[in-house]
Amino acid sequence: MLILGTWREHEIKISVRERERSLTVSTTWEGHLLTAAYEGGGRPRTFITQGTVYRRALDGRMLAKWRPRGQLRQRRWLSQDEALQIEARGRALLQAVYTDIQQGRLQANGELPPLGHTLFQRALAWNEAKSRADAARYRAIYLPIGILPPDQYSAIVLQATLGCSFNTCTFCTFYRDRPFRIKPPDEFRQHAEAVKDFLGEGIYLRQGIFLGDANALVVPMKRLVPLMEIVSQVYPDAWGGIYAFLDGFSGEKKTPEDYARLAALGLKRVYIGMESGHAPLLHFLHKPGAPEDVLHTVQAMKAGGVAVGVIVLIGAGGHFYAPGHVADTITLLNAMPLDENDIIYFSELVVTDDMPYARDAAAANLHPLSHAECAAQEAAIRAGLRFKTRKPRISRYDIREFVY
Repeated sequence: MLILGTWREHEIKISVRERERSLTVSTTWEGHLLTAAYEGGGRPRTFITQGTVYRRALDGRMLAKWRPRGQLRQRRWLSQDEALQIEARGRALLQAVYTDIQQGRLQANGELPPLGHTLFQRALAWNEAKSRADAARYRAIYLPIGILPPDQYSAIVLQATLGCSFNTCTFCTFYRDRPFRIKPPDEFRQHAEAVKDFLGEGIYLRQGIFLGDANALVVPMKRLVPLMEIVSQVYPDAWGGIYAFLDGFSGEKKTPEDYARLAALGLKRVYIGMESGHAPLLHFLHKPGAPEDVLHTVQAMKAGGVAVGVIVLIGAGGHFYAPGHVADTITLLNAMPLDENDIIYFSELVVTDDMPYARDAAAANLHPLSHAECAAQEAAIRAGLRFKTRKPRISRYDIREFVY
């Protein structure tokens, strides 16, 4: 339900979404337009004001994103105190609006429904103490979630495994602090139930189940099937299906029949960090296996009725590897039986000082690509793609945008 009206001489929009059980209020507050969005249990989700989007993660952190005129998008993780101040500002807006609603001082095209009153009250009860306690509870349930594909940012993450089974890629630091481990069924069930209880009414804004961590589908079938069955038991509607990462290079090689069985258990799409079709570049990145391994993995998944998301790393290897990276990546992608159910993601390499890649690139005297050159590399790969059937969705993937 969308309520439009006038509040304190300013336009106001109040959105109460019954299916998602969410509340959004947008109006002028303290001289600036402010939009504040909340989950059904009152947990803050998003704030937008003065050209900046503030997105609260479930661990209480908050990412600010803005784009100065004529420049690239900027991002910054706020301190805890800054994040709590943003939450407090949204809460002050809600308190003022809700007080005037109760006292009949808001002129609108309709009345706030009962669910709207409930959502306002829950959001107003979300004070600083509750926010801190919620973040602490999150950290008791999850180890840090490194990354998700962009179309899975609103999924329910269940950590069936911890860490990465090979953990050698020089451009990834997400799982350096944890050894790879497969959770036994009893532990995983407890985790899945704890996540469901933690999300509460916020679960209705989530879509899909994502099995973490890095490459959860490397788990052998005799151990993976019971974990998948637990997902269906704890989340009987599967919330849009099950999704996961797989490196595509190593681990137990699953057959089309294996993937068909996993599809029957709810598996919809698997995301593969292919990075490149150029074998020398994969070797430089310490990626195990060869390009053909990814091709065979994709063929098995597609034959088993599972869609794929293929991730290409733009800018990797700098100028030295660029020609081979472009040519061989085009060849490998064109050999895959991709269709409209699949996704190709182009992810620009983001280098930080703590990455082994930074050390290796410096030792090899590699010259990095500029952002404009990375864009040109992506355009060159896109231009060479040819699909036998309907083409897959092609999109950008910026790991700096990730918030769970």
